[in-house]
Amino acid sequence: MPAMLPVPAVSAPRLAGVLGSSFASLRGEANRFGLPAVSSAVAVLVDGLGAANIQARAGHARFMAARMSRRDVIRTVLPSTTAAGITSFTTGRMPGEHGLVGYRVLDRANDRIVNQLTGWDEKMVPETWQRVPTLFETARESGIPSFAVGSGKHIGSGFSRAVLRGAEYRAASTIADRFAVARDTVASEPGSLVYVYVSELDRIAHAHGWESDRWLATLEQLDAEVAAFARDLPRGVGVLLTADHGVIDVPAHRHVFVDDRPELLEGVRHVGGEPRFLSFYLEPGLDAAARSALLEGWRAAEGHRAWVLGRDEAIEAGVYGPVADEVRDRIGEIIIAARSGVAYYDRREANRQGESMVGQHGSLTDEETRVPLIRAGAYARA
Repeated sequence: MPAMLPVPAVSAPRLAGVLGSSFASLRGEANRFGLPAVSSAVAVLVDGLGAANIQARAGHARFMAARMSRRDVIRTVLPSTTAAGITSFTTGRMPGEHGLVGYRVLDRANDRIVNQLTGWDEKMVPETWQRVPTLFETARESGIPSFAVGSGKHIGSGFSRAVLRGAEYRAASTIADRFAVARDTVASEPGSLVYVYVSELDRIAHAHGWESDRWLATLEQLDAEVAAFARDLPRGVGVLLTADHGVIDVPAHRHVFVDDRPELLEGVRHVGGEPRFLSFYLEPGLDAAARSALLEGWRAAEGHRAWVLGRDEAIEAGVYGPVADEVRDRIGEIIIAARSGVAYYDRREANRQGESMVGQHGSLTDEETRVPLIRAGAYARA
């Protein structure tokens, strides 16, 4: 087991508790974050906005930065990637329970790696692959109307079916439009639970880096929209803003190619995960000695700049939270989680477009796992 594996304590404030606390506050019930009773609740999730990203650009995000003290920082799930994070956000459960344990995951029944955001088909049904009820379904059963506000391109997607079931989807193309729709929704639907998804920062970070001018301009826009939204809300509406992960920039000269070590790929059947959180799935017939040798080989090769874990070690350490039996095989048998500023690639892949990405996430570092929990409206701290 690698030393100092940075897995938060079970009791640590987590992304998985945010939407559930908002739901509880609508019912006037005690909740993980001590939120007061509200007339309606709005939970904003910004894809790719870590606490460190806000702190480093505080002058360009004055509203959010001013409302983010040390106690307003929580932890996302591991791996720190969108598929796992948003699913934990909308279900209140950890990846080992809901089943979306990463970005590219093994579908063992069909012997293939499947992208958990875009790879859904008739062989992998969202309503059963994602194993647990969403909080929107729970809210609906309690008589609380739920709404999800996001880009129109997500309507009816496999991922939306997996994580948003129970919510009425309301499409809006821009950041400003989404907050306008959310504002109209809480005004016309009192007692509602509203989720707003902002994807732009993550997309820009992947293409240009979070330190780029484009990312900074979009951060300023988001901050202004959040400030205006909070200012114009009806009295009694609570707002929480959080994120699924943070982002770091990895230049091309920091790429590490796993195919440079062909001797350590013998026995590896599939390479999944993502560049900062690789998952190796081994040949089913590989014996225990060969599996152990592969793990130790990768630990010797990459242990100076990554946490290298076996599946059992990762589960025992709590990386995925409680792990259901049917989810276990979805977790890589060898995991390489970047500790330094590197990204791992396999040049044998047919599609190598991912190598052009600048902004990265997925691993266990503070920059990737610490996310904001910013309170506004009726949730604002006194």
